[in-house]
Amino acid sequence: MATRCCWFEEVASLDGARAGILHTPHGDIATPAFMPVGTRGAVRGVSGADLRAVGSQIILSNTLHLWERPGHERVARLGGIHAFMGWDGPILTDSGGYQAFSLAKHAKIDESGVRFRSVVDGTLRDLTPEVAVQIQETLGVDIAMALDECIDKDRDRAAVAASTARTTRWLHRCEAARRHADRTALFGIVQGGMFPDLRAAHAQELASLDLDGYAIGGLSVGEGHARMVEMIEATAPHLPANKVHYLMGVGHPVDLVAAIVRGMDLFDCVLPSRAGRHGQAYTSEGRINLKNAAYAADARPLAPGSPGSPGDATSRGFLRHGFAVDEVLAARVVTLHNLWFYQDLMRRMREAIVAGDRAAMAALAARAATSSRTRAAGECAVSPRV
Repeated sequence: MATRCCWFEEVASLDGARAGILHTPHGDIATPAFMPVGTRGAVRGVSGADLRAVGSQIILSNTLHLWERPGHERVARLGGIHAFMGWDGPILTDSGGYQAFSLAKHAKIDESGVRFRSVVDGTLRDLTPEVAVQIQETLGVDIAMALDECIDKDRDRAAVAASTARTTRWLHRCEAARRHADRTALFGIVQGGMFPDLRAAHAQELASLDLDGYAIGGLSVGEGHARMVEMIEATAPHLPANKVHYLMGVGHPVDLVAAIVRGMDLFDCVLPSRAGRHGQAYTSEGRINLKNAAYAADARPLAPGSPGSPGDATSRGFLRHGFAVDEVLAARVVTLHNLWFYQDLMRRMREAIVAGDRAAMAALAARAATSSRTRAAGECAVSPRV
């Protein structure tokens, strides 16, 4: 396909896990890869240079929020989303489908798209598949997501089947609306609720369309780790092996490792940055709450022996003080540490896959499980194996 601007090549595999390269107009991405979330055009309190420094390769932003403010046309006049965000690497935008799901009480979803009232200015807006593509292409992103319908995890089979069929119809409309396939890729999203057979069938249907990339959506909506893994196992084997596999909105380190060993390549989640702003730090000892008084006299660095992390030389006692007095530096340091922690996990997973090192993979899985567990203040630390 002469106009394809984004493609994936697998460079190594190990028991279902893959290491590869995702080629985009603004650079190559070594996978598995984690995307920090800059919903409104920035990861809060963090610059593009900061994100590079902690190992980030690609950023996610959101179509619906940028459409509302400052508006996609204004972003275009300011030089496009890369200049606007101060980031010269690849950018992926969600289509707004999940935001429509979260606004369900204030939105009307039908065959045409999503009608909602803006929380910014109160105007009625219609987010259709055509509008979603137009906004993303105008922004100038590397990867646009097709508009999908994200349905509640507890809906019955008939409702989920109808919703999944609508997502497919919306995908076809997104494909027809494309005007700049030479510079903005389009990924489709597999839905199917909590029904493994519906997910498998939808993955097979979308695989026949030869899209630029494939995502699994509708997870990390309260279904729990075991159910999430079940849905990935039902879906991933049916995705084209020569295309990138993107798991949307997931999650804790233990979730990421579980997905990687089942063939997923690309991830995003607000957890590391949101947790960081609220004093929650991911460490090899577990996830710790630096607002706890137990850390007030703790002189240890947040992340001892972790060169590259901003937490390598910042004491837990200072960070606890910073959160107590609303010092923004504390939130910034912990946010950057968490993002570094996630990117370091991705780097180590890539290295283990390329090396064919099963022992390293097992150790990383154990480390991810420990880091995802909330550790009580004062609890004995678990020595990291990796």
